[in-house]
Parts: sequence; C-alpha cells; structure tokens
Amino acid sequence: MAEWRNWSQSVVARPDMIARPQTEPKLRQLVRNARKVRVFGAGHSFMPLCETDGLLLDLSALEGEIEVARDRNSVWAPAGMSLAKLTERLWMLGLSLANQGDVNPQSLAGAIATGTHGTGETLGSLSTFALGFRIVTADGEVVECDATREPDLFQAARVSLGLLGVMTRIRISVVPAFHLRQRLFGAPIGEVRERLDEWAAANRHVEFFQFPYSDLAMVKILDTAPAPDGDTTVITDIDERAFRFACEFSRNLPFAIPLLQRLMARIGGAVSESIGPAWQVYPSDRTIPFEEMEYEVPRAVGLDTLKAAIDHIRRRGLPVTFPFEFRITAGDDIWLSPFNRGPCASVSMHQYGPMDWKTPFAAIEPIFRAAGGRPHWAKRHTLSAQDVYELYPRAADFERVRAAIDPGAKFANQHMSELFNIFPRSRIAA
Repeated sequence: MAEWRNWSQSVVARPDMIARPQTEPKLRQLVRNARKVRVFGAGHSFMPLCETDGLLLDLSALEGEIEVARDRNSVWAPAGMSLAKLTERLWMLGLSLANQGDVNPQSLAGAIATGTHGTGETLGSLSTFALGFRIVTADGEVVECDATREPDLFQAARVSLGLLGVMTRIRISVVPAFHLRQRLFGAPIGEVRERLDEWAAANRHVEFFQFPYSDLAMVKILDTAPAPDGDTTVITDIDERAFRFACEFSRNLPFAIPLLQRLMARIGGAVSESIGPAWQVYPSDRTIPFEEMEYEVPRAVGLDTLKAAIDHIRRRGLPVTFPFEFRITAGDDIWLSPFNRGPCASVSMHQYGPMDWKTPFAAIEPIFRAAGGRPHWAKRHTLSAQDVYELYPRAADFERVRAAIDPGAKFANQHMSELFNIFPRSRIAA
C-alpha cells in the first residue's frame, strides 16, 4: 500500500494506488476502473481533501499546452499545471492572471476547487476567473461545461472540492502581462485600522500581518507599475531564516514568544520597495512548516474579529508563533464560495508545524464563527454537515448536481461524505 502526505505532513493517505497518467485515455481508464478516486496537487490543503484508500491521482504529467483564445482574454490551461509554471508560461505569452494567492505551488485545479484567493477589494478568488471545465466523470467519460453548456454543472464546478470528477483542462480569464510595485512597511495597528479602507481603495492589493503579541503590523501594498529599466529583486515579507530560528526558539522557550514577536515585527516592518513581473511579485516563499486556519468574515467586522482573536490569545497566554494575516477580497456568486455573501476580510491564523496547533485553533475558531465567518475549505476547520447547509444556501443545489454526475459517490472520501451528507444511491436504495 502506498503512502502520501500533505505539505505540512499532518494529513496521511494510504491509497491502494498512486497513479501519474500521461494521457487522457489512460486517465479515463484509471477512473473508470477505480472504486474511489481523489486527486492531489502540491498538497497545500490542511484538511483531508486528498485522503483516500482508493486511487490517488497526480496530474502533473498530464499538462499539455496552453491554448490562447483569439481575443487573448482567456486561455485553456492544463488543470494539473502548477500556478508557478502556469504564470511563468503565461508571462512568456504576454499574459498574466489578474490575481494570485500568496503561494504558487498549487495546481490550477486545486486552487480553483478550493476557492483559493489573493487580495484586492475589486478582485475575487481564482474561482471567479474560471470560464469552462473539461472533466472526466466517474464512468470515464468526458464532459465540458461553461455558463451556457451544462450551466448548473459549471456553477458547481467553480468551487467543487474535487467532488464532480477529475478536471483535465480549465478555461480561465487572463489579462495583458503587467508589473507590480511592492511596498513593505511597519505601522502601529491603530493606524492600520484607521487607514486600511483608504489604502484598499487607492491600491490594487493591500494586506497586513500582525503577531499576536505585538501592536506593530507589517503592511504589504501592491499596485501596478511601469516595467523597470533593469533587473529587479523581489523582496519577501519576512526573512525566512530568522523567522525559522524564532519559531524553533519559541517552541523550546514559549515564555519568550512576546519578546521575540515584538522584535520580529520591528525587523519585518522595515521599509522596502521593489518592482517585478506580477507572477513573481504575487507569491512569497513559504518553506517553514505550519498549520493554518482561515475564516472569511464580512468585511465590516474583519478588523474587530482580528482584534478579538488577538485579545483572546493574550488573555490566555497562548503560545502562537506565527503572525495573523489579514486580506480583503471581493464577493462573488459561486455556490460553495465563502465569498458569495459579499466583500470579505480573510483572517488567517497560523501555527508553527511542530507545535500544538489544535488547542489555539479550537480557542479562536468560535470567535471566527461568531463573526459570521466561513472557513477556507482547504484550511483547518470543524464544520459539520449541518453547519455547511446553514452557511451555504446553495449547498443543496451543489449536492443535487454532484449526485447526478456521480451517483455512486466515487469522488467523495470520508471527509467529504461527512461534510455534505453524501451517500451513494445504492446505499440509499438499500
């Protein structure tokens, strides 16, 4: 029996087989003959989305070519291609994605299936860029869908958690290639609270980081800029080597966390500026292992939610080593998107991987839930099926579409089945 682990090593799958098909006919045969199927990309999901005891698929060898539309407003791209490779190849074609998240090893399909997002009050998640899908279904057949062909399937596929089939190609909207200027600086959290809306309205992207035991935030602002005359260096937000040392020191001497965090905030808040291609500036390196819980809350209560979480950590003296990340994202109309009620603030809580993350996450999750939050599907949460159907009025529509295309629940693992109350039709009939 094979073994697979996610990026943080906290999710373990022991599938019957891990397959890396190189052609669509081979993929179709594998899916047709399998009892259960899940797909993995970079393994950046902290929830057991990829876990299965059946067939686990790696689509990185099934990449193919990028097909650019005649109007250059969209492309058909291989679903298993990493965002890093996709955005670099788009750049060579004079194109860019309109937005990205803060890391880029994920596959295109994985990022879209989970509603992965970046920042920007007028910019939605990567799922909002999806215009069409090519999907291998449970019986090994192929179906294509978009807003006019199989529209319900298309709506469900925009955030699908891999429950509808295996995506092989995705049509996504693109824009002409552009450069971004990145500015990093420190500011008192009081100033950030006062000026965040101003900064968000004046710039393409704004986010900030705040350590739980520091009142100094590290602000990152990105905006479009003319191409520089010469080579540029893209500056990351936090020095990884220094931060790794601080995390390990905190693990062994947790009483030192407040002092270390105030020091790291001052270092990380040093003013810096750089300009580079958007595909290089958007993502940051994330090599230090961590666990993450992220909730999307209504934008109007975002800052207060962050303050409540940090106040709770300080009152209880919880040993949380990573900073909170605060981002703003536009709303959308996607059935299973956490952003489909309007503009949201994303409040992300991280913990150093080797340390206890369950206790602090359990302490803060009720604060996120009380603010009307919905979790990022791929990050730690404890939603039940009842929660899902209460939080997502269109979840029943999604399940209707899912049951029609996969009545035997071939693509539903235990976690998905529990989350959506999924039962194969044969079991219902029995």
